[in-house]
Amino acid sequence: MQIAVLGTGIVGRTLAARASELGHQVTIGTRDPTATLDRPADGRGNASFGEWQGATGVRLATFAEASEGAELVINATGGETTMAALTLAGAAQLAGKVLLDVSNPLDFSQGFPPTLFVKDTDSLAEQIQLAFPQVRVVKSLNTLTAALMVHPEILQGESTVFVSGDAADAKALVTGLLAEFGHTDVLDLGGLSTARGTEMFLPLWLRLWGALGTPMHNIKVVRSA
Repeated sequence: MQIAVLGTGIVGRTLAARASELGHQVTIGTRDPTATLDRPADGRGNASFGEWQGATGVRLATFAEASEGAELVINATGGETTMAALTLAGAAQLAGKVLLDVSNPLDFSQGFPPTLFVKDTDSLAEQIQLAFPQVRVVKSLNTLTAALMVHPEILQGESTVFVSGDAADAKALVTGLLAEFGHTDVLDLGGLSTARGTEMFLPLWLRLWGALGTPMHNIKVVRSA
């Protein structure tokens, strides 16, 4: 499958590298490829983009170029830059595509921990769908740190990942990719409005990180017999 991953941060890189490793044709999209290639290592143990690309072989392009030939577009940009990135990708290039949205509407304007800039009666996923009505938006993976998105087996025991979306075929495509990543408990919450719940899980997720001292955690939904 041809996949475009929009966003060159740790989430975008992790998703792009794993999808490429699984045999998909992956292009990672950015606003300015030259500036991205010039970006140095971040000092937190993450390689420079050029070093990462050399190790993975993932193609780099603009948001629009990456999206144009893709069957699946993954939005791995920060929530505050999502709309700008998708606008640069272009409505024409995104039309008819499945868009897997892994972003969260985090507002860091008052420091850490962040609040949410949309919640309760709306979600960032729904705002994307409203702005790009010809795209089939699916929300998933936004309740996990990047490493667990693609390697859930790192945790001891099975845990749950959620999908939200209005188009059954789009959710089926995303669910198939989740299975390739190793997710064995995928819970379909229903229509895209259910993304409000997973986005509003983030304040609790951040407190769990603080309490546990690590982002390497997830929840398991236990059903009755």
